[in-house]
Formats: sequence, structure tokens, C-alpha cells
Amino acid sequence: MSANTTKPAAAAQVPHQAGPHGHDGDGHLKAGLKNRHLSMIAIGGVIGAGLFVGSGAGIASTGPGILLSYALAGALVVLVMRMLGEMAAADPQSGSFSAYADRALGRWAGFSIGWLYWFFWVVVLAVEATAGAKILNQWVPGVPQWGWALIVMAVLTATNLFSVSSYGEFEFWFAGIKVVAIAAFLVIGTLAAFGLLPGTHSVGASNLTGHGGFLPHGMGAVFTGMLTVVFAFMGSEIVTLAAGESEDPQKAVTKATNSVIWRIGIFYLGSILLVVTLLPWDSAEVKASPYVAVLSHIGIPGAGQVMDVIVLTAVLSCLNSGMYTASRMAFSLGQRGDAPKAFAKVTERGVPRVAILSSVVFGFVAVFFNYTSPDTVFAFLLNSSGAIALFVWLAICATQLRMRKIIEREMPERHTVRMWLYPYLTWTAMGMIGFVMVYMFTTEDGRKQMYLSLVAAAIVLAASAVVGRRRRAAVAAES
Repeated sequence: MSANTTKPAAAAQVPHQAGPHGHDGDGHLKAGLKNRHLSMIAIGGVIGAGLFVGSGAGIASTGPGILLSYALAGALVVLVMRMLGEMAAADPQSGSFSAYADRALGRWAGFSIGWLYWFFWVVVLAVEATAGAKILNQWVPGVPQWGWALIVMAVLTATNLFSVSSYGEFEFWFAGIKVVAIAAFLVIGTLAAFGLLPGTHSVGASNLTGHGGFLPHGMGAVFTGMLTVVFAFMGSEIVTLAAGESEDPQKAVTKATNSVIWRIGIFYLGSILLVVTLLPWDSAEVKASPYVAVLSHIGIPGAGQVMDVIVLTAVLSCLNSGMYTASRMAFSLGQRGDAPKAFAKVTERGVPRVAILSSVVFGFVAVFFNYTSPDTVFAFLLNSSGAIALFVWLAICATQLRMRKIIEREMPERHTVRMWLYPYLTWTAMGMIGFVMVYMFTTEDGRKQMYLSLVAAAIVLAASAVVGRRRRAAVAAES
């Protein structure tokens, strides 16, 4: 890392990207997201389909101790979001941490983390489109799964292409349904736990301490469970990308950063606590679908159908945000010369059309491979994006160490969000991320994901070196 990357001149590499209006080709996004959009994106961003479905596997492998897994992973996300919030509140950018890494660590860092993050989300598009298609196919079997995947991808692509406000409006309602569902579950589950609903009785701590105890598989299972849990939180950072297209970016980021603790505490820890309190952790029903199991146990009619609707909403929300996030990262890369210039062009509505379509095309290709080669090509894509969340978070930590000094020197009046106990908690977070990355090598699935993700990172780093050499050669030729 060269020292000159932190000089004021480096600011020219990362222009402020959020303009009030967009015109065809001027490279400015439109501030079309309202505060209510940003608030709901921030709240709903941590509630994914993995909470409703994937949490069962974690509970089955860890027991009630999965609460510790969620607490550790949640603490890590809170620290990372605080660091990201500090940078985003001072300098809102559509490229968020990629743009900050570009400025603080060097062009190679911004290029690499930006493209890896883009790759992660376009693979997610395929995963979520397939998950949504399975649910819709159960309701309307006359339309094949691939047909439903095509339909949901096409509809949400059209939504994102129309305007950023249409994305925000869809996400507002998607996230709203998720929040209402979790809130209702928390109220109903709490009443049932205290025996305040008809046909229920106070359960106490019998399910937390019985069936082998709180840690039936030992402390090691908590760390293994953390591997599953940590990836459920990917998406919390979306609000910092979206802030660049909001009416008041600084206020939106500050509010989202300050609320991340209670969002994770209530939605994740609160709901999982109710699951393992109301039902034995080792029951087959909990492993299959913990939230359906709890609602059925309480006596809520049609719990499975209700949960299918909620899961579908979570899937559509993730698809919607995935298209938005991938396209904005591609747009930012285009602005900085790390992607084709066409990615940085916008329509009269301030929408980066080429960036959106390019991201969706890759998503469609991945969906195709999910149906034709699920155990080969798609498995490779899935595993090679598995550890990218950790790479991104590690890059955020390293960037914040350098960006703090840049912010204090160049924009002290905008330093409204501060990382706690800097730099000690930053280093602590880096240590936690490093521990998770090392621990991934202790499981077969973890090893596969880490190895292939490292291959993907190496390919992107090599591409960064090639692009960097061409850029320097072009500069030398001009001079």
C-alpha cells in the first residue's frame, strides 16, 4: 500500500456519485429514495429467507447454544456496520465500501472488493429466483419452475429499470411484510411462552436446559453454527449503498447505523430464543421449519401456508435488493474506470440501465445453470461466492483504519458517526473475521467454500493487476 493513496488528490478518484437529477449519460444517479424507503430497507435488510428456513439446520446442529452463535455473529455485524456507517455518513457513495477502499487502500482494493461483491449478488439472484420459483410452482404447478424463475426475474428487472423510487417502493412493502410477520411471531410466541394463550402453558427453561443441556454438542458447535449464521446477515450493508440516492444520505446512514443493534437483537436473537424455548431443539419439526413448527404447536391454522407467503416475500425482497445492489456496484466501478464506461451511464430517470441489465443477464445465466448443471457449474458458482461476505467485511475494517484519518483531515464537519474505541474494536472485528475464516477450514463444506472463494479472489486480483498496468500505460502514453 503506497502512502500517496491517502493524500487529498486521491479524492478525484472517487467523485461524489449522488446527484440530485440524472440525465442520459451524465453519470449522476437520482435522489429518488425517501426516508421511509431507507428506514424500511435498513430494517428489512437483516431479515432474509435464511432466518425463516435456514435457521433450523443451525438449531439442529448446535442446540439452544445457537443463541451464542447469533450473538457472536450479530456483534461482528454491529461492529462492521458501525465502521461502514462512519465512512458512509461522512461521504455517501453508490459504491460504498468499494469506493472507500479505492481511496484508502488503493485502486486494486476498490476494484477487487467491488467485483467480488457484484459476483456475490448476481449468484444470489439465481439462488433466490429458484427458491421463489419452487414456492410458486407449488401453488400453480401448471407453470414450470423455470417459468416462474423467469417471470419473477423479469418483473423485478422491469421495476429496477423504471426508477430507483419504484425499487424503493417495492422494497418498502416487501420489508414491511417481513417486519410485521416477525413482530407478530414475537408477540404470539411470547404470550405462548408465558402460557397466556388458550391451550398453552408456561414452559420455563425446560427446553433450554433439557435434551442434553444448553450446549449439547459442546462449545465447538457454537463456532460451527456461527459459520451458518454469519452469512444470514449479509445484506445489512445495502442501506449504505442506497443512501447515495436518498434525500438526506447522512441522516439515513446515521439512523440505520444506530439502529442495527436492536434490529439484530429483536429480530434474530428474540425470535430464535422463542423457538428454542417453546420447542425441543432436537425435534424433527424444528429442523425442517422452526417458525412453522412453533406456530403449529401454538395452534395457528394454516401455519405452513402463511410461512410460505412470508418466505416468498423475503425471497422477492432479496431478489429486488440484489438487482439494485449489484447494479449500483457495477455503476460505481464504471465511474471509477474499473468497469466498462457504459455501466456509468444513466437514463433520464437516473437509472444505470446497462449496469442493471448486465447484472441481470449474469443472474439469468446462473439460473440456467441451476437447472441444467446444479451439481457442477452452479455448485462451483455457489461455493466460490460462499466466503465473499467475510472478504468484504475484512476490507471494510482495513479501509476504516485508513479512512478515519482522511475524514478527520478533509471532512471533520461530517464526522457525525464514530467507530467505538477506535482502533481497538476495529482490530477486534478483524480478529473475529480471521477466526471465522480459519474455522471454515475445519468443516468439509467450509473448506470447499473457502478454497473456491480464494480462487475467485485470486482471479479478480489478477484482473486488477492487468487493468492497473493498462491504465498506467495509457497515462504514460498520454504524457
